[in-house]
Amino acid sequence: MLADLGYEGVALTLDHHHLDPYGPDLAARVAGVRQALAATGLAVVVETGARYLLDPRRKHRPTLLSARPEERALRAGLLRRAIGIGAELGAGAVHFWSGTPDPDTTPEQAWQRLVDGCADAVAHADAAGVDLAFEPEPGMLVSDLAGYRRLLDDLGRPDRFRLTLDLGHCRCLEPLPVADCVELAADRLAHVQIEDMRRGVHEHLPFGEGEIDFPPVLAALARTGYRGLVSVELPRHSHAAADAARHSIAFLRAAAAAARQEKEAVPQ
Repeated sequence: MLADLGYEGVALTLDHHHLDPYGPDLAARVAGVRQALAATGLAVVVETGARYLLDPRRKHRPTLLSARPEERALRAGLLRRAIGIGAELGAGAVHFWSGTPDPDTTPEQAWQRLVDGCADAVAHADAAGVDLAFEPEPGMLVSDLAGYRRLLDDLGRPDRFRLTLDLGHCRCLEPLPVADCVELAADRLAHVQIEDMRRGVHEHLPFGEGEIDFPPVLAALARTGYRGLVSVELPRHSHAAADAARHSIAFLRAAAAAARQEKEAVPQ
């Protein structure tokens, strides 16, 4: 369906019904997905943000910040599996985020656990030849671009530790306009997520229902030379997936056309 609508890639979240990394016959199922991608011509990014994959009772838990070592190991194990799957699929990147600390965890403890977990993921990504795409997420330990830059520096700026930039998050909490965020992040971009959003409210909205002016944002992406996936992220609209996918690509095509017209109208 996505290929028929004109999409050129898919951001695939590993989950119970979406290439479960813990299900039986994983190798055969990965091979089947690889064949489907080849048949449709879709590129892929592998995502690891499933809400209840590791614990059916706690959303997005455990994390790399969890207090118990065995819980941190569960998250690290998922990242290693995702990196392996990403390598098999030829993924442009494997996406992940920090999570939130458990109660009674000091900021220093949380940060060191995150650095250690990311360093482990980078080592496996290096061995597999896959880029990581870390996403700053509102409400999590690393919530913004400044936090990503700090983490990047503490890791020693490894080439494989790249960035997922969620454009809605930029509107939600970054101090600069969204297009400026694109320019600032351009040197590390491996994946872009796109949706509409309002200032100060972390709610992923269909295009046209928030506050983002998209032609300048798409123009900024074009100026940077970014060639990776720009993935529509509407996690609360899966009940209307077909309509949301159809509306989204029509909106983005119109916004991209408007961006090109604005560029051509500027005197050279």
